[in-house]
Amino acid sequence: MKLLRYGDAGAEKPGMLDADGTLRDLSGVVSDIAGDVLSDEGLAKLRDIDPASLPKVDGNPRLGPCVGNIGKFCCIGLNYSDHAAETGAAIPEHPILFMKANSAIVGPNDMVMKPRGSTHTDWEVELGVVIGKAAKYVSKEDALDYVAGYCVINDVSERHYQSQLTGQWTKGKSCDTFGPTGPWLVTRDEVADPQALAMYLDVNGKRMQTGNTNTMIFTVAEIIEHLSGLFTLQPGDVISTGTPPGVGMGIKPTPVYLEKGDVMELGIDGLGVQRQEVGQDA
Repeated sequence: MKLLRYGDAGAEKPGMLDADGTLRDLSGVVSDIAGDVLSDEGLAKLRDIDPASLPKVDGNPRLGPCVGNIGKFCCIGLNYSDHAAETGAAIPEHPILFMKANSAIVGPNDMVMKPRGSTHTDWEVELGVVIGKAAKYVSKEDALDYVAGYCVINDVSERHYQSQLTGQWTKGKSCDTFGPTGPWLVTRDEVADPQALAMYLDVNGKRMQTGNTNTMIFTVAEIIEHLSGLFTLQPGDVISTGTPPGVGMGIKPTPVYLEKGDVMELGIDGLGVQRQEVGQDA
């Protein structure tokens, strides 16, 4: 299934895409794509619904983040071997973890706003993993059973804030609008292998990132094993699993960063496409 949320920011309704790509309203069935709805039992109930029995949604409504009430937004840094190479960083021994503030989360096509005074705002296409049931001390062999589904994430980053403002990467990752999520939550039964997904990101129509999840240093299962050994992953938690090469900071000889009016388009095979215009906070 492809599940989504649509409508005005803060007032999104749950929806489903049918086989023809028509948006269907789920608000008569569930209140949101969140919490227990993400469990195996909750998803099974939705799977039993005939999409044709659901009301069609007319027009072209705004799409919100595909998961509501996200608990933790966990992010993994330097998790692609080819991206680590472009940045000159050593391959990490364990997954590098940072958190992105939930106030950064926006819809997949919402405007991305550069913070006041920002000169180093960058792009990062990433595979998002949505947790469906509580995971504590989970083995990598069982880890994917705890996944509700997958989505596209743009881990927008302000590199000066990230590396020069003293402290953790979170400073450069958590600015408002720096977490476009969606367009859809694609349930795990539709993703045969999360380690075989092609991905891309364009800026102003120019291909900047081309990658595949098969170059991840730590697989989705290994990441869940590691994180669940540190703290409990709860339903609705999201893990952004790292980015392939082609980010602005890695461009030689001179890095390239986002400017007001730039347009990012990014996608992952089977998980949909995002598109954001870049704005500038006054």
